[in-house]
Amino acid sequence: MTAPNSDQRRACWDARDALWKCLDDNKDDGTACEKFNRDFEANCPAQWVKYFVKRRDFLKYKEKIDTDGYESSEQSSKL
Repeated sequence: MTAPNSDQRRACWDARDALWKCLDDNKDDGTACEKFNRDFEANCPAQWVKYFVKRRDFLKYKEKIDTDGYESSEQSSKL
């Protein structure tokens, strides 16, 4: 696999940003964003797609922890 040039990277990032915006606007409803997902997968190398999906999951998890706080498994088992 050759490294994407700057235009290909920009197209990938734009497709990723459009997908993430759609997911944010639609409360992570993937069915509403299928077109954006297809564009994202078509414009980005598969390895990048995998990375960006994991990155979004991590960022959403981190945001949830920041807003709701952390509850350890010990605390939840005492409830």
